[in-house]
Formats: sequence, structure tokens, C-alpha cells
Amino acid sequence: MNRLAVKAYELRQNVLDIIVSGGGGHIGGDMSSMEIMLTLYNRMNVSPDRLKDPDRDRFVLSKGHCVETLYAVLADKGFIDLDEVKAQFSRFGSEYFGHPHNTIPGIEMNSGSLGHGLSVGVGMALAARMDARAYRTYVVMGDGELAEGSVWEGAMAAGHYKLDNLCAVVDRNHLQISGTTEQVMTPGDLHARFAAFGWHVIDVADGNDVDQLNEAFDEAERTKGMPTVLIANTVKGKGSAVMENKASWHHHLPDAEEYRRISGDFAARKEALEHE
Repeated sequence: MNRLAVKAYELRQNVLDIIVSGGGGHIGGDMSSMEIMLTLYNRMNVSPDRLKDPDRDRFVLSKGHCVETLYAVLADKGFIDLDEVKAQFSRFGSEYFGHPHNTIPGIEMNSGSLGHGLSVGVGMALAARMDARAYRTYVVMGDGELAEGSVWEGAMAAGHYKLDNLCAVVDRNHLQISGTTEQVMTPGDLHARFAAFGWHVIDVADGNDVDQLNEAFDEAERTKGMPTVLIANTVKGKGSAVMENKASWHHHLPDAEEYRRISGDFAARKEALEHE
């Protein structure tokens, strides 16, 4: 049994509860990016008792609309209180709203205006080199986000400075708010495009598999002289047939029956993993 694979379904239920309690959220991308964020936070050098440690690893959720999964992961690691998030998410005056901001413990930067995260990550990684710090910087982006030109400015800079302490992840679920990525703005051959900017590219066949993700992150840490990007092939709405591979679930709010069915799917898949 893979402990993190099981935990991913526990946290999916927490995300579902957060969204239903708050009356909205970006559930499809939350589910596709769950294993990416969970895997990272179980290997990065970060801890709630060392929030200002200058050697902590940095994490930037560039696709900030998937903050519900980040909240669930941060709560699991002890940075924030899950019950508080559920009770306050999207309430007037609450700190827990629909995009990350750095007044919340464990969040490095405000994000959600798509296309900015990689450039900020480049700055963090470059600062580590200039300050002779050993920390690594990780940036998670959506595949629809790659239509933003600033992403490629950041990619060019990272390759130019050979930032081998920087690792980006593309949540490649092939769907965005208005359809498939190919219909809206085809990203083409992402492997070739990032390689052309001087990146080491790792294609993760199943970006919802924690073992494959860990192997890829290990390879990224071993790679010297260039930044690394993981093209993580994921499933939008991963975890329930109600949501999977449906663009309409980009930010759909489940009704009572959908909530029941989705929760049942999560429980069934969790149980199956526990018996592997």
C-alpha cells in the first residue's frame, strides 16, 4: 500500500468539503493537481515550525485558483487548521479565499493571476544562488496557463541562468474553463518547447501516481546545469467518474446528489488502494 496514494483520497474528500462549505471552488484542477502538491510537501524542506528559515524550500502555486488543494495539503502538514478552513472558506472577511496569499502560514506569494508564478520562481531560485543558499524552488502551473506569454519569458530566463535549483511542474490535464487546451490555444509539443529554452524535461506518464512523481523529482534534483520541468499527465477531476475529463467541472459546485456520488467514489478508490 502506498501511504501517500491513500492519503490523496482522504485529502480529496477534504477539498470537496471545503468547496461545498464555501459555495464554490475550482474542483477539476484541484483533483488533477492533488498528487503533485501532496508529493512535493512530503519531500520539500518545509515545516510549520520553521516558517522563516532562510534555507526552506520555496513553493509557488502559479495556478492559484486551485488553492483548495493547497489548503488541504497545508492542513495535513500542520501549517493551518482544516476545520477552520472548512468553516471560513470564501466567507466575508476570511483569510481563506479562492487564491493563495502570503498572510497564511506556508504560502510564499500571492498568486492566481496566471502566468506570473514561473517568473517569481526564477527570482527565488536566482536569489538562492546569489545568497549561496541550498534551497530549491518549485512552481506548479496549469497547461491552460501556458498561453500566457510571461511563462515563456520566465522559461527563457531560467534556461539562460542555468537554474538547476528550479523545478517547474505542468499539470497537463488537457482541459481548461472553455474546453480542451488544443481547442482553446494548443500548446503543441511541450517537451520540445521547454527543451528549446534550455530545460531538462521529464514526461511523467501518470501525473497522479506518487511513485512516478517521486522518481521524477529525484531526477530533477540530480540534474545539474539546467532547470527541470515535469510534464505531468493528469486527469481533470481525478477520483470520481462524475467529474473526470469533463471541462464543465472546472469550477462546478456539486449538488447534494453529486456530493454523495463523488464521496462514494473517493471512499471506494481509497479502500481499493488500502488493499493493494
